[in-house]
This record gives sequence, C-alpha cells and structure tokens, in this order.
Amino acid sequence: MLPDSSTTKYLIRISIHAEGVVEKSDVVGAIFGQTEGLLGEDLDLRDLQRTGRVGRIDVQIASKKGETRGEIFISSSLDRAETAILAASLESIDRVGPCVAHVTVDGIEDIRVTKRRQIVSRAKELLLERFDEGSIDSGELLSEVRECIRIEKITELGDGRIPAGPQVLESDAIIIVEGRADVINLLRYGIKNAIAVEGTKVPPVIIEFCRTKTATAFLDGDRGGELILRELLQVADIDYVALCPYQRSVEEMTRKEITKALRNKVPVEYIREQVAEREEGVKPKSFGPITVAPLSSAGYPEETGAAPGEPESSGVPTLKTHMEQVKGSDHARLLASDLSVLQEPRAGELEQALETGNGEIAGIVMDRALDQRLLDRIAGKGIEFVAAREFKGIIKRPAAIRLLKIG
Repeated sequence: MLPDSSTTKYLIRISIHAEGVVEKSDVVGAIFGQTEGLLGEDLDLRDLQRTGRVGRIDVQIASKKGETRGEIFISSSLDRAETAILAASLESIDRVGPCVAHVTVDGIEDIRVTKRRQIVSRAKELLLERFDEGSIDSGELLSEVRECIRIEKITELGDGRIPAGPQVLESDAIIIVEGRADVINLLRYGIKNAIAVEGTKVPPVIIEFCRTKTATAFLDGDRGGELILRELLQVADIDYVALCPYQRSVEEMTRKEITKALRNKVPVEYIREQVAEREEGVKPKSFGPITVAPLSSAGYPEETGAAPGEPESSGVPTLKTHMEQVKGSDHARLLASDLSVLQEPRAGELEQALETGNGEIAGIVMDRALDQRLLDRIAGKGIEFVAAREFKGIIKRPAAIRLLKIG
C-alpha cells in the first residue's frame, strides 16, 4: 500500500489487536479520540490531516473467533522527528469502542526509498524484457506521453492555489471534486473542467464559479465526501450531484465508472429532499439508478429511527412510536417483521418470553438494559434489531443484530 500524494515522505505501519469485534469506524474514532490534545496544537492529528500534512487513515482489519486483528497505514509529510512522535502517540490507544486494544508500531517506511527500489526493479524489467523484444511498442509510448501531458496541464486557481483542470475558466460547467488526485484522474480520461475543494472548507473561488457556471459535485463515497457535500449545499449554488460508489474514491475509479456516475448525476433538489427527510426521520427514497441513504457521523447507515421492513402506513406504529411507548413502562415488546406486537411481557420476564416465542420475532423493544448475557441469548434466534434503554458490558456484538438506544 503506497499513498500517491506527491508530498508524502513516510508511511507509518501499525498492528492492532482488539479483544472483541470492532469495525473500521470504531478504530478511526479511537485514533482521533484518544490522541486529541495529547501532543499539543502543532501535532494535533485532525489539524494535520485537514492541512494535508497527514494523509488518510487506512484501516485493514478482520474479525475471527471474537477478536479483531489487522493493520493501520498512515502517510505523513512531516519531518522524521514529528513523524516518530506521532507514531509513538498511537501506541497509547488502549481501547477501541468497548474493547481492550493493543496497538504497536511495526515500522516507519521512507516512501522515497521504496520508490527508488521500484524504479530500479522496473528498470531491470525494461532492460531484460523490452530490449529483448527488439522493438518498443510506439502506441504504448504515445499513450504514456499523452497522459503525462494531460496531467502536466493541471492549473492552480485563486488565492489558495486550488488544483483545477485546464478548461475550468473557459467551460460553462465545472465538476467539483475533493482533491488534486481526483482532478488528475479525471484528466487521465480527458475530463478537463474539474476543480478540487482540497478540504472541508469550500474555497471562495469555487463559490464564485458556482454562481456563473453549471456545477456538479462529484465526491468520494465516504464520510468526508458527505461533509463536503453538506457544506456545498449551504454555501454554494450547485446544480447536480454525481454519487461515487460507497467507500470508493474518485481518484481510483475507472473510465467506465466515472462515465456512469456523471451520466447518472441527479438535480441537487433531490439531495436537498433527502437531507430534509433525514432530519425529519423519514425513510430515504430512491431515484433512477442511484439510492441516497442518510449517513451517520461515522459514515454508515443510521442505527436509529427506522428498522428493516418498517411500514410507512399509519395502520401499524413505527419503531419510533414503539420506543416512545415502551420507554419508562417497565415492559418489553416482541415485534414481527411488519412491526406489529407479538407479545408484551414485563421487562424482567423477557428471557422467558423469548423461550416460548414461535420463531416469528423480528425485533425487541425493551425498557431495560441490554447486557452481554441477554444479548447472547438473543443471538441465533433470527432477531434483526434490539432497542434498549442502555447497553452494559457488551464485548461481542453479533453482526446480524442492530442495536438501537432508546433516547
């Protein structure tokens, strides 16, 4: 794994072991939460990432037998001492979510050394393979040179020297992307009217362009892309939104994927409706080939409000209604897939009610705490979600069960 930022100097490689099942968002949250304020303002991780001196946090983990292991990669353009201090601070992380965690820095790799090794390796291949063939493919050489010319034509606009394609000023339409690498990838496929935000704060030059040009937001399918889109909706007059596949980046998309995403762009009014409906707790809608799903603060579907199969008709109460009615009642409700009530025992008699259930239980809403013992009894019964007053001591969470907290 090599970051392709031209300013990256070092790559921090970290091993992580969590005594429980955790997700990537839990690991990222622990990194930011447990290092905040630890090294002072100059080495604050959020500020370093915002200014581009530290790259994306790439988490690669897998869970097995109730434990989670994996690696974390962080690219840095800091100097050697600053990078070492930042790496050492990550070893202070001792919990991920509710789980005990062990974090160890395996090494700090000098990207420039790695690139030199790759250059030498590739030179050997060219010497042995290309020259032995007796001729070099002129079409491939021309393609490489033309691509280099396209990339070299990238310009910088405004006081902040924002990366942009060579036709942004002349074109009647612009495509707003996140970073320089996204502009380069679009240039690679002949799209020359892209301009990068370069952070979550939208530059004034982009706001001005949006007033006079047809603007399409084409952002990564992650939490960062959502935050930038939200700010664009507030401060800029954008016209369309093209959605990147979930957890994919514009810089890594192929020509076919980019063409498909831009062809399926939707008017910004649809996106504004989705945002308004999310704030009102309404189930998201689909339009055309794209589904806009509201995201939580971690960048994943919200785990509050609606459950799978929640009906929209007024004949059966919604999950939110069930939660409001159960709160403070000292009762529990066993719900079918259509959210109708199968049983309503006292909260303390829930275990007995589960044993006598007929297998049609899809969800539970209860006015009591959910602990690991009760969660273990619920697991394996085909139950899709549990709404509880609070959660206590849960270390192993079944992936198939959604846990909702009654507010």
